[in-house]
Amino acid sequence: MTSLLRNPVKNYDWGSHTAIATLAGRPSPAERPEAEMWFGTHPSGSSSVLRRGTWHSLAETVAADPVAELGERTVERFGSRLPYLLKLIAVDLPLSLQVHPSRQQAAEGYARGVYVDPFPKPELICALTPFTALAGFRPPAEAAALIGGLGVPELEPVVAPLAVGDASTALRTLVEWPKEGRADLVAAIARAASAAGGPDRELVVRLTGIHPEDPACLAPLFLRRHELRPGEALFLGAGVLHCYLGGFGVEIMGSSDNVLRAGLTSKPMDIDELLRVTDPSISPLPVEPVGNLYRTPAPEFRLGTAVPGSGLTLEGGVPRILVCTQGEVEVGGRMLRPGESVFVRAAGPVRLRGSGTVFWAEPGLD
Repeated sequence: MTSLLRNPVKNYDWGSHTAIATLAGRPSPAERPEAEMWFGTHPSGSSSVLRRGTWHSLAETVAADPVAELGERTVERFGSRLPYLLKLIAVDLPLSLQVHPSRQQAAEGYARGVYVDPFPKPELICALTPFTALAGFRPPAEAAALIGGLGVPELEPVVAPLAVGDASTALRTLVEWPKEGRADLVAAIARAASAAGGPDRELVVRLTGIHPEDPACLAPLFLRRHELRPGEALFLGAGVLHCYLGGFGVEIMGSSDNVLRAGLTSKPMDIDELLRVTDPSISPLPVEPVGNLYRTPAPEFRLGTAVPGSGLTLEGGVPRILVCTQGEVEVGGRMLRPGESVFVRAAGPVRLRGSGTVFWAEPGLD
């Protein structure tokens, strides 16, 4: 069964006034920044599904008959919940510097009251426009040279551990920097980075302007910068420190709210848990589609995309959410235009046709 969806839009300050509204054919610019459109059953913003002419919560619909909606394999693996959350994400201002726990860390931390749910939150971002992200640590010696090259003496407690390969101690030094010295330090960083020039230092200057009392503005010098072109994707597993800086894309993740922040935010930070979870040795994973699918190590999801042309059939047995991002695509006999989406319960195969672009989410069970 193919059912039309209605999806919540999240109005976070870092979002765009134009990207989501323009794609969906609504008046642009929007009155408020639109950061994300959510497709799924997450408790903080479930989609609604149209069944027999009436709108129902997709979360409640799945909970009422999980085997029929999700299929036996998904229920056996993940229980009676949709394991993924699909999003359109529009970034005009940098997000917080953050990391997510593994499955084991999430379950253990939830039992201690540290996390809001017991699930991991792996992520994949696929660019619709040029998209900039910081993700994964640079080699410590490289980061030491870049930060030391600013010529700011106060940063020696950060440079010294990096020089001997200890990125964790350098990160702790930054996030625990005494509050009374932060503004002066960031001002010195801004002056030095502006004088030195170059893409990464220009990003540092940009961040100092947004967060003038946060030493985490050094993130572009100790993390790797990734410039994604449309269609390119990056997988972020547990322990990978990251920050999205700008762009518009399709994001898919494990359906979880477990986030640990390391800076570039006014929200609370749990520094001990942050340092326990962050693993400087883990790198993000560039992902190229194999056929129509972006496959990742995460069992919770995989992302598909196609311009189906005269026809493409997706086999049944798993729950899918499909969203059109360009042109027109017919999904199971229902025509979708940009921003429109459907939920396909785990039943028989579904046929796609059309000259537009469609993305879909499904569990990564195999």
